[in-house]
Amino acid sequence: MLARIQPEREQIQRMLLLGSTARFASAKTRRACRELLGWEAAMWLFLDEPDLAPTNNLSERRLRRPVLWRSGSFGSDSPAGSRFVERILTTVATLSAQQRNALDFLMTAHVNHVAGLSVPSLLPSQAHPA
Repeated sequence: MLARIQPEREQIQRMLLLGSTARFASAKTRRACRELLGWEAAMWLFLDEPDLAPTNNLSERRLRRPVLWRSGSFGSDSPAGSRFVERILTTVATLSAQQRNALDFLMTAHVNHVAGLSVPSLLPSQAHPA
């Protein structure tokens, strides 16, 4: 794949360099090309990191539940409600990615909070002590 993509990578770099300096390009295009050139190393990181996917499919799948919730619930009417939604959706997504049960976690967190005990951690290394 490295050999096949190298000519494309070089072509993209040439186009970004041209777009970042060309008089015929609009100021907006020049700025966008310069910004992309600043991120160039990150754009190709998937070539060097075997565990890094070249697409954002995983991110898109993880955003699907919050997007569906927002479209079906009409959002939140208050800043406090918005913070709650941010936190609960983040918690559920984090636990799901760790293959942990969200309801068990939330129940334990609530019981511990009411009892004045420390709540469980979302961090995987602290979630399952050795």
